[in-house]
Amino acid sequence: MHLISHSPAWRTLETHWREIADLRMRDLFEQDPERSRRFSLEQCGIYLDYSKNLVTEQTMSNLMALAKTADLTFWGDSLLRGDKVNNTEGRAVLHMALRNLGYRDYQVDGVDVMPAIRSVLSRMRAFSDDVRSGRWLGYTGQRITDVVSIGIGGSSLGPKMVCEALRPYQERTLRVHFVSNVDGAQLVQTLQWLDPATTLFVIASKTFTTQETITNADSARDWCLEALHNEAAIARHFVAVSTNTEAVAAFGIDPHNMFEFWEWVGGRYSLWSAIGLPIALAIGMDRFEELLAGAHDMDEHFVEAPPERNMPIILALLGIWYNNFGGSDTHAIIPYNQNLRHLPAYLQQVDMESNGKRVTRDGEPVDYQTGPVIWGQPGTDAQHSFFQLIHQGTRLVPTDFILPMVSHHPLDEHHDKLVANCLAQAQALMRGRTEAEARAELEAGNIPAERIEKLVPHRIFPGNRPSNMIVVDKLTPHVLGALIAMYEHKVFVQGVIWGVDSFDQWGVELGKQLAGHILSDFRQISCSPGVDSSTASLIRRYHMAMPD
Repeated sequence: MHLISHSPAWRTLETHWREIADLRMRDLFEQDPERSRRFSLEQCGIYLDYSKNLVTEQTMSNLMALAKTADLTFWGDSLLRGDKVNNTEGRAVLHMALRNLGYRDYQVDGVDVMPAIRSVLSRMRAFSDDVRSGRWLGYTGQRITDVVSIGIGGSSLGPKMVCEALRPYQERTLRVHFVSNVDGAQLVQTLQWLDPATTLFVIASKTFTTQETITNADSARDWCLEALHNEAAIARHFVAVSTNTEAVAAFGIDPHNMFEFWEWVGGRYSLWSAIGLPIALAIGMDRFEELLAGAHDMDEHFVEAPPERNMPIILALLGIWYNNFGGSDTHAIIPYNQNLRHLPAYLQQVDMESNGKRVTRDGEPVDYQTGPVIWGQPGTDAQHSFFQLIHQGTRLVPTDFILPMVSHHPLDEHHDKLVANCLAQAQALMRGRTEAEARAELEAGNIPAERIEKLVPHRIFPGNRPSNMIVVDKLTPHVLGALIAMYEHKVFVQGVIWGVDSFDQWGVELGKQLAGHILSDFRQISCSPGVDSSTASLIRRYHMAMPD
């Protein structure tokens, strides 16, 4: 395939950036009172205002031409058809089928996948209803009070983020915890306040061989047996989300309590599947299906809306505009909602594991930047940590502000101040403060002239820092589903334009393989041949540090 960077559409955008780089966003707003209306749209309970970007109508037209050059429509249709768009692993990618509440037909190798999906959803409903109602009892006959989900990567990040985001919809009678790190501290500190007789474990691993997950699961099993003293207890306190029935049964889990998902469910897109069982346990299956419905609505918008009114496509193209033409290499996600504090970490995986690639689908090295570094933190905390760099640093950092207008916890004046701060940050990034404005402000403070001259350079804000304002009325399951799906489709569009396979993740494999070799070296007096001197020295230091 030809690199997109060699296309006329790409070269047009390179020229266009040089032409408008010196435009000031504050001037664009003053020249066009309708700018906010013309650069905004609302879909699926989400209002997107992208007017605070360094773009004109010509910019957007040029970006749309780039999407057309990349044949975005073809790849979108391939995704829907169940084609093996994950070409390096030979897999279809059908996370949209998992939340298909409409009429669409999804097939893999000619087989309709919807009956199997609906069957698993039905089993999830029955099981979560039993646990939440108290019908499912532990081995000693007590009601379950705590659920511990053990997984890693997409098997943990997505459910953890959603459960925290939708905490207002949870009941106090059932607490949900997450363990992902193989560092024993996380498991020990999670379990230390729990009662084995009232704790249920959900082990999430497609193969049931993932090193970190099974290590934690084995330790949790030991903890449970130490208190309950009978192997039969495992079947009442452990369930699995997996495809490996044999390994699940060998662990002691009743295969009837294994919830299936499929190879066409990628880890970072799996919260919509049985991997979302902890979500259903936390908020109930009705709310879980509202989450699916919100994602489905965004899927339909993405599939049906024209590019110029398509929220994920617009966000994707704006990201490419700064990443490939404006010299930006990071993107900040700032939710002004404490319950969304895990969203930036979740989107790190969705974006960086998908598009952190250096070759195209055909294996040709790219000569342009692909996935940006995704990072962030909730406002207003972010304002008092890294926003200094975004406002006055030397890097261009495009920023997404995510703002619910109505709080689940309306303490007097709190939300007014939260919203005011969010709007002010976006405005300040766009407008900045000129030298004349800084000088006038200092003079109004009756500061001596000599002091003013020293302070003025420090009080200037360049402005022209781009941001998107993503507004929802209230953070509900439906809205959250739409929000997550919006970002999923954004990442897909960017991957199509860059020509990379957004659905494999070979970059995580090498470290896993080497970790296995190093583990075997721990058990030997000397290291394996070919181990570099640094690693060998560190292995020896580890042995020396171990207690006798």
